[in-house]
Amino acid sequence: MVPEELKIPVKNATENDWNQNTFWHEKWGKSVVHKGIYIFAKEGTPVLSSTDGIVIYKGKFGMGGNVIFILGAKWKIYYYAHLAKDNVSFGKFVKASQTIGLVGTSGNAKEPQLHFGIMTLVPHIWRFDNSTQGWKKMFYINPIQKLLNQA
Repeated sequence: MVPEELKIPVKNATENDWNQNTFWHEKWGKSVVHKGIYIFAKEGTPVLSSTDGIVIYKGKFGMGGNVIFILGAKWKIYYYAHLAKDNVSFGKFVKASQTIGLVGTSGNAKEPQLHFGIMTLVPHIWRFDNSTQGWKKMFYINPIQKLLNQA
């Protein structure tokens, strides 16, 4: 098994820089519920890879604007959105804490922030519930819980 360690994906950020209530917050526009967290920082602050992995997508992606998807250990995909710019290449390996982009306001962001999400390709069926889009909880992991477990 490959170990899974997570780093906070914004340089010098602490848990005081993210909104504790954004994960699975309802009435979140077109996406209905919010499937990640916002980490607030000044525009241009380095965005760091939260884990070792392979860049499987970089480019524009709907409301996320400029985004990066990284495939990490245990078949998890790490999603970084609202970037001002990226500095990674598709298919390349990145290390945890490596700078992969800069905090920005692309997509539907109204202020500088990183939308950080974690998805699993292996469904966690025990997470299914009757909340709005509760079946999707099998595939989306609360980043706050994962980040705090590493602190």
